Amino acid sequence: MEIGGVAQTIKVAHVRLAYSRQMFVVAYPCETQERVLDAHNRAFAFFGGVPKRLIYDHLKTVVDSILVGKDRHFNRRFMALANHDLFEPVACPPASGWEKGQIENQVGNIREWLFTPNARFESFAAWNDGLAKRCREWAERKHPVEPTRTLADCFLQESPSLRVITRSFEGYVEQMMRVSSTCLVRVERNRYSVPADFAGKVVSVRLYAEKVRIVAERKVIADHERRLGRDQLICDPWHDLPVLEKKPGSLRHGAPFVEWDLPRPIQWVRDRVLKQPQGDRAFVQLLLAAREVGLAALQVACELTLDGGVITAAVVMND
Repeated sequence: MEIGGVAQTIKVAHVRLAYSRQMFVVAYPCETQERVLDAHNRAFAFFGGVPKRLIYDHLKTVVDSILVGKDRHFNRRFMALANHDLFEPVACPPASGWEKGQIENQVGNIREWLFTPNARFESFAAWNDGLAKRCREWAERKHPVEPTRTLADCFLQESPSLRVITRSFEGYVEQMMRVSSTCLVRVERNRYSVPADFAGKVVSVRLYAEKVRIVAERKVIADHERRLGRDQLICDPWHDLPVLEKKPGSLRHGAPFVEWDLPRPIQWVRDRVLKQPQGDRAFVQLLLAAREVGLAALQVACELTLDGGVITAAVVMND
């Protein structure tokens, strides 16, 4: 498959309801526990409810150990999901395709129906929107057991038996990490910024399928879009703003600030102020003020200053 022009091997979660055969398919770059949890949330939202019983293949992200007979020790985080959504998980023995019935029989067909020819999308989000649409279109086909009805017709009959969800499960996997002296935490060979006040402290890093959330002192201190690949630096410039108070020169060369996509009026004022004596320190004071009143207020002040023609940090502060 091609995502953003890059050929990738992907993992697909495939969920199918037993009676109606209504299916749901979602793709991920790899199989990790937080993505398995996310696939459940997406599937339940797609179906509009939760089945009473779910049968699983032998997933390492779900089953920690195989006991005697059909007994299994399910992963603690997965059981938190099952208890939250009130469904009974049942694991099939390895290599027992007959117990997985419809899913096992349809794996090859799914590749042909949804992934042939080679799919090309700009992002996983766009691809998964397309897969959900294809699943709805597929439901217009005839039911294999009741040929006078479509899968969609049977799903309408089956859906009242699903338990309605009032609140989605928080599908994250948690790791405790110490923030580096440069205010960063490392996740899958990428580095994400943390507010400077937490440098050297231990924080909770919560990995979701599509985001990285950092929690400390019982509050969320950072949210980042989760990036694929490696050796990337994902920064929120506001996190490093206290550093500028001590080292205002970092405004010109510091990685978080060089690529900061500020509104155009603020950029114009910045470029003018930085050419003035002590301009670095003066513009830092503007940013510190914006942290309190908001970037939109700073933008308005910069626009008024540009209209007036006298462009200094002091004038912006007065506006």
